[in-house]
Amino acid sequence: MAVVAHDTQYVGLVLVSHSSEIAAGLAGLVAQVSGPDVAIVTAGGMPDGSFGTDGGRVLDALRDAADGGGAGAVVLMDLGSAVLAVRAALAELEPEELERIVVVDAPLVEGAVAAGVTASTGGDLAEVAEAAREAVHVSKL
Repeated sequence: MAVVAHDTQYVGLVLVSHSSEIAAGLAGLVAQVSGPDVAIVTAGGMPDGSFGTDGGRVLDALRDAADGGGAGAVVLMDLGSAVLAVRAALAELEPEELERIVVVDAPLVEGAVAAGVTASTGGDLAEVAEAAREAVHVSKL
């Protein structure tokens, strides 16, 4: 989690993907628009570098986000087993950890960027989650 040098606590993001490269690249993109105060935790790929979703990594990422001392975290994922891994990890969290996590059904890239921008303005957990959800309505053409 990012260290915040002032009193504002920012909502963080957890990005879950089948690819470590996608997760890391998206984290870099979001960091450019959200700045250094928004913590971004990734869980991408398998421990051997192959494609897939490592449930242990996802659980660790959710715990890091829930216990990080910020204003909670919004979780976005790509598809299939990433969704299943997030659901399984949620079942392992304590109630006080669950209160600090919101999982959103949103497009991964657009949702993460929208959430990052909203988090950087000091939006609360509900506002950041809603920004991610609303990204589904953004037309590209």
